[in-house]
Amino acid sequence: MYLFENPVLQRELLINLRMPRAFVLLFLYQALLGAVVYFAWPQDARLDLTENPAAARNLVDLFFLGQYILASLMAPSFAAGAITGEKERKTYEMLLASPLRPGAIVIGKFISSLAHLGVLVFASLPIVMLCLPLGGVSPYEVLAAYLGLICSVLTFGAISIACSSYFSRTSASLVVSYLLILPLAMLAVLLWVNLDLWFGGQVRLGVALLVAPSVALLMCAVLFDNTSSRMLHPPDVGSEGKEVVDLEQESQQAVGLVIQRDQFPDMLFAPPKRNDLLPDKGNAVYDKEMRSDIFAQGTLMLRLVIQVSMLVAIPIMAFCLYIFPQWAAWYIGYVCMFNMLVGPVYSAGSVTSERERQTLDLLLTTLFTPWQILSGKLIAGLRVSSVLTLFLLWPVLLASAMISAYWSNLGAVAAFLAIVLMTCVTTSVLGLFCSVLFRKTATSLMTTYLVIVLLFCSPLAVQFFATTFFPDHPATPYMEATSILSPFAAAAQVPLYTEAVFEEGTERGSWLLVAGYLGFTALMNFTCLMVMIWLFSDRWRVSASSQEG
Repeated sequence: MYLFENPVLQRELLINLRMPRAFVLLFLYQALLGAVVYFAWPQDARLDLTENPAAARNLVDLFFLGQYILASLMAPSFAAGAITGEKERKTYEMLLASPLRPGAIVIGKFISSLAHLGVLVFASLPIVMLCLPLGGVSPYEVLAAYLGLICSVLTFGAISIACSSYFSRTSASLVVSYLLILPLAMLAVLLWVNLDLWFGGQVRLGVALLVAPSVALLMCAVLFDNTSSRMLHPPDVGSEGKEVVDLEQESQQAVGLVIQRDQFPDMLFAPPKRNDLLPDKGNAVYDKEMRSDIFAQGTLMLRLVIQVSMLVAIPIMAFCLYIFPQWAAWYIGYVCMFNMLVGPVYSAGSVTSERERQTLDLLLTTLFTPWQILSGKLIAGLRVSSVLTLFLLWPVLLASAMISAYWSNLGAVAAFLAIVLMTCVTTSVLGLFCSVLFRKTATSLMTTYLVIVLLFCSPLAVQFFATTFFPDHPATPYMEATSILSPFAAAAQVPLYTEAVFEEGTERGSWLLVAGYLGFTALMNFTCLMVMIWLFSDRWRVSASSQEG
């Protein structure tokens, strides 16, 4: 019932593994890893494998870490919608009413959601085996690395399944899963790199073979028991009859952070209910989004996002802002990464939700102009995501007032603030743009995340790859120009002069690249807005009118 005769497992496997996107994703995944190995292959005519196997080790480490990051990012996308998908399709109660035990349902969802990711991981083994003849890495280290990778994927999948049981929307489950998984993935990468530097390969091999499986097994068992217990006594049965959550009742039953909509600063992102009529010049679309759609399913996700983000920010803030001010760009990178996760959630479903409720045609036939519709939806999502992000920025202002190292770098602090604010606008605009193009919220959200990751993270990967494997190539110094695409690269380019920087005696940063990022991003956002207005005014409004006629 749990494995061999599990109808949930059989159905999900047949659906997931037979879809065309499964084969397309497998091809793209293998092509990307193969391209990395091809271009990073040592270019020397002769390799001295007895004295200097560093090139081979760097290649294998890059291959494994790149695959680890990809698998960590893909695990929530496969598993975070396992149970919320049943709720969105209105089949959740039918599943619970079946003779299946809750544990069998969870096991079926867990294995089926990670089966495709497991195929991707094991299909990459032949590529990494090509690197073994170069020397420097033993087969046991490769197997240990893959064992650690599998354990991490299983743990991240269990976290995503547990989050999926707590929320009614895939978007909420996805963002909370990423918020919990990314710090764990970053910690695992740091441990993998530093264990080899500090203690050698044998200690790292022992950790991968003994510690990682034990921790993964313990976490998976705890999360499996929690998810099964929740499905045995589900608190959200009957949700089809109460789509809108009473926020006042929810705040009375909430544990931990409580959002008070009539108090500052909660009213900035969760305005109170309106007791009067909307002003004549007010934007009804914006008012409806802020007071109805965004918080219609409750504030559980919002409260978790605030608490987890602040908890993770405390150690990063202490080290990067107060103890080592020269590392301030790392904290700004964390703030931008937080906005990458939160920003699309409140904008990627703005238009797709209208399609799913079959109200888009009605909206297009109103007297609202395309700009009023788009600006209302954009500002509503931008207001929530930017206020949540600004909660993480007040330590920067506090540090600039308390730490003397920032007193002579106020221009750099202003640049950091400008980069974060531009990132907030960019994530919201891209989310709204994808929501305009696609029909389903899940597709829009995943596409938005994919575009943002490619746009923000690819410059870092290109620069690292070029400086590691092609340090003498004439084009390598020009790779810094890709900073105009990424807020992380732009934050690293902000000139910040502290005592530690003067002691190093190296010139850091370029104001030109920072200005290039701000200018390019502003132009991209303006272009996306113009395209969306054109789609609303010249395409869909005409089609909606013709359908009425």
